[in-house]
Amino acid sequence: MILTGAQMKALEERAFADGVKAVDLMEEAGKKIAQAVTQFFPGAGKCVVFFGKGHNGGDALVAARHLASWSWEIELRPAFPKESWSELTAKKHAEYEAFAGSFEETVWRTQSPPAFVVLDGLLGIGAGGALRDPIRSAVREINRLRTTANARVFAIDLPTGLDPDSGAADPDAVAADFTLTIGFAKRGLLADCATPLVGRLAVLPLDELTARVTGTGDTVATPANLASLLPRRRFDMHKGDCGRVGIVAGSRGFAGAAVLAAEACVRAGAGLITLFVTEDIYPIVAAGIAPEVMVKPVASYLEVFDTPCDVLATGPGLGRSRRDEVLELITRAEQLTIIDADGLNLLATQLDILDRCAGPRLLTPHPGEMARLDPASKGRARRETVEAFTARWPHTLLLKGSRTLIGQREHPVSYNTTGSPGMATGGMGDVLTGVCAALAGQGLALYDAARLGAWLCGRAAEIALVVGGESEESLTPTALTAHLGRAFEELRAGCR
Repeated sequence: MILTGAQMKALEERAFADGVKAVDLMEEAGKKIAQAVTQFFPGAGKCVVFFGKGHNGGDALVAARHLASWSWEIELRPAFPKESWSELTAKKHAEYEAFAGSFEETVWRTQSPPAFVVLDGLLGIGAGGALRDPIRSAVREINRLRTTANARVFAIDLPTGLDPDSGAADPDAVAADFTLTIGFAKRGLLADCATPLVGRLAVLPLDELTARVTGTGDTVATPANLASLLPRRRFDMHKGDCGRVGIVAGSRGFAGAAVLAAEACVRAGAGLITLFVTEDIYPIVAAGIAPEVMVKPVASYLEVFDTPCDVLATGPGLGRSRRDEVLELITRAEQLTIIDADGLNLLATQLDILDRCAGPRLLTPHPGEMARLDPASKGRARRETVEAFTARWPHTLLLKGSRTLIGQREHPVSYNTTGSPGMATGGMGDVLTGVCAALAGQGLALYDAARLGAWLCGRAAEIALVVGGESEESLTPTALTAHLGRAFEELRAGCR
């Protein structure tokens, strides 16, 4: 569920009326905030905590206490004098001091900590209007630390200065690398204009609040609502149970795209993978691909119909020289079919094919490809683009971006949360195609394969940065693929 600020406050009031204590919610929220920080930075470092006088500040202080207990060095920076703090915030500050000493006495334990993190606990959803001092000065200092000291900023509930409903931002709003939203995602966090300030979005559910919400509507993809899509394998499972996937990809100069898609398909659990390539690039692909992939040279892509497959994927590195064959394949294939890259570009030349496809399709365009499929999408809100497409066509759309959206008629629009700016490099989409194909081969509907595939690829990229020694600049699709296994395990473990 995605809530407005008013809906979230009303939910809290109902919980309080039922006897739930604000202090208990604060303790649960603060602990989950600290756990989320350590998910992205598992080695203890330094955390500077900016906190306001309200309950958002109390959440930050609880998180600081937990981080300190895990050997993090904490520096507290209150925005207001003590006498103006709320009773609960003052209580949590006293508990922090009892555990770790007063913030005036905080010192570094190491000159070069492995992580430098800032918590933005200045304002919550109850604040409104333009930022004023002392909050404005604190926000400017957070942004300065992010820019000049490479601090990674975690916003609690929402970045200070961002409207929870519209996503509109004060000129001085906090630019967060991570936003840890409490209970439920707030509508404004998912606005297109808010993405650069929100960064990586993580939803931290609170048990007493989650139990009080029912309903339908747009959703945010989290392990809580994705893990059940891929249960643990039966002990007697065999490769035939995990799907026969056919991939039609690659062309002269773009053989790497075919390799990336096929190898990602292997790593995402498909039982048998056949990569269909034209005869001119067969020697190149066969010599360089993982041995688990069967590579089949074809004179025509229509030869794919002679090989039994449960799922097809087409497009990565395909080129446009065999337009008619590709369009016939997209039209006639009865299997679930993922269409990416040049498959989409060719499809855009004859879009009415989508009215007569023999089976369900998943389209995975980036914004440029989407503009070719739907020129009206330029300048339009991303969610509106997904809604317009799925209203017109009976297929699944995965609209790539820093906040990937997945839509299908009579299904809620789903917002992906995982990922990194390091994924802004060629080949990431080829990996996603292979992962989605593998998941569909294991029995998932295309809508669910898209939601789960986007989450897994984004999380694998994050893991490569956290434990794989990669930077945002050095991250490659190959490195992402290497960490898919841990992404699967973290999905089942319920990470953020």
